[in-house]
Amino acid sequence: MSTPVRRPDAAEPVRDAAVLVGGFVALLWLLEIVDTVLGNRLDAYGVQPRSDEGLVGVATAPLLHLGFGHLVSNTLPLLVLGFVIALSGIGRALAVAAIVWVVGGLGTWLVAPAATNHIGASVLVFGFITYLVARGFFSRSPGQVAIGVVVLLVYGGALWGVLPGQPGISWQGHLFGALGGVVAAALLAPRRTARAPRRTPEVR
Repeated sequence: MSTPVRRPDAAEPVRDAAVLVGGFVALLWLLEIVDTVLGNRLDAYGVQPRSDEGLVGVATAPLLHLGFGHLVSNTLPLLVLGFVIALSGIGRALAVAAIVWVVGGLGTWLVAPAATNHIGASVLVFGFITYLVARGFFSRSPGQVAIGVVVLLVYGGALWGVLPGQPGISWQGHLFGALGGVVAAALLAPRRTARAPRRTPEVR
């Protein structure tokens, strides 16, 4: 008896990407609702530079926001940029997010002023922007270069946020999140194998 072969569903990558990114953003909103009910107690679990307790924030800070206005400003970029990345595969999207998450958090912990607290998913937003822009450079894929150009045109202005400026804004988180995106693009780029040299035919 022959076993039926399951045909690949062309819509599956789109559906998986939407579920992953939509689920993550929904989690952020749920956490902010819980934080509001608890009187913003969760905000204390941000990155607190060069303190032992502050290292916990490397894992938790991107999940927390300073009110719904802060969360709203990150929601649309996360949905759009995260979805574009996740279309390349769920595993790749998780790897990009993990690299940006760790580089952004540790960089902030090492460099930001002491006695400060850094929270927010903008570290991921900045990392996703630079990942999509740098990805084409490392992969040499015309399609990915084109996507990077579009992302740069739409979100490039936000990259000024890596510079010191507005008080109360964690430019360190933005800067190291952006660096994390470039690191992710470099580490996850397809490796090119060296071509064997052509042999010149000899006449005998």
